[in-house]
This record gives sequence, C-alpha cells and structure tokens, in this order.
Amino acid sequence: LDILVNNVGIAGPTGGVQEIERADWNRTVEVNLNSQFYFAQRAVPLLKQSAANPSIIAMSSVAGRLGYAFRTPYAATKWAIVGFMKSLAIELGPCGVRVNAILPGVVEGNRMNDVISARAAATGIPVDAMRDQYLRKISLRRMVTMDDVAAMAVFLSSPAARNVTGQAISVDGNVEYL
Repeated sequence: LDILVNNVGIAGPTGGVQEIERADWNRTVEVNLNSQFYFAQRAVPLLKQSAANPSIIAMSSVAGRLGYAFRTPYAATKWAIVGFMKSLAIELGPCGVRVNAILPGVVEGNRMNDVISARAAATGIPVDAMRDQYLRKISLRRMVTMDDVAAMAVFLSSPAARNVTGQAISVDGNVEYL
C-alpha cells in the first residue's frame, strides 16, 4: 500500500446542542472520526513498508477550521480529524510516511443543491437567492468541484509533494464563514 485516502463522513444531526440526541452524536463521531483511526491503524504497517512516497490523506472540511453553528457534531469531528492528522504526521514522519488533510469547502453537486433547496424552503427565500447567499461566503464567489478536491489529492500523492506533511489544506475558494 502506497496511499490511503481516508474519505468517509456523514453530515450528522442539525440543531442546537441541547436538541442533539446522544446516539446521533455518537454515530457522527464513529463514522467521521473513528473510521479515520481504524483505517489508519490498518494501513500504517503497510505504508511503512512502501518505498513509493507513502502518504495518508485525511478528508476533513472547512468546518474543521471555522466551526459551524447547529452542526456541532460535524464540525467537532472535522476539527478532530485535523488534530489526528497532525499527530500522525509527527509520529510517522521519521518512517517516511507523509500525512495531510484536505479541507473541502462548499462543493458543487447534488448534495449542495439539496442543502440550498432545503434552506431556501425553510426560510422562504427563492433558491437562486439562497445560492447567492452561499456564494457570498466564498471569496472567489464560486463553489469548488469534486475535481478540484481530487486534484489536490493527486498532488499530495505525487512526488511533487514529497516534503509536504502535517498540513491541513483548504480547497474552498476561501470560505470566509459558514
């Protein structure tokens, strides 16, 4: 094994902290954070044997840098992934294994379209106006694509990134707030 892209996650519950059920909190932690640990634990012995620029790429989120009101379980797990990655980078660096995190921002696609539509319906704002609200939170005024995120993963997996480790790299067009 030369590369582990640790890409798993769920949105988790939405609501104020007092409204979140313990089971929903635990499920979000189990899927978003603990799965990172389980996969890394199994992959590390194999990565240590690799002579081909071994790398772990942990998918986090800009919520792991900014916080996210009413999405506390999601944001907390994404913050924790950054800490997990940084600790692994320190631990595995002497073995030649690089560890980084990618923090996608607002990603264009069906999921984001559903989020925007639901938010528009809940607030009585037209969908196009709600989309504009999301875009105004991004300095470049555009959403990133899955290809943008994949390109960063390809770069981090390549020899060009041989000295990049312990980094939480946002691919987000500079999301200013969530």
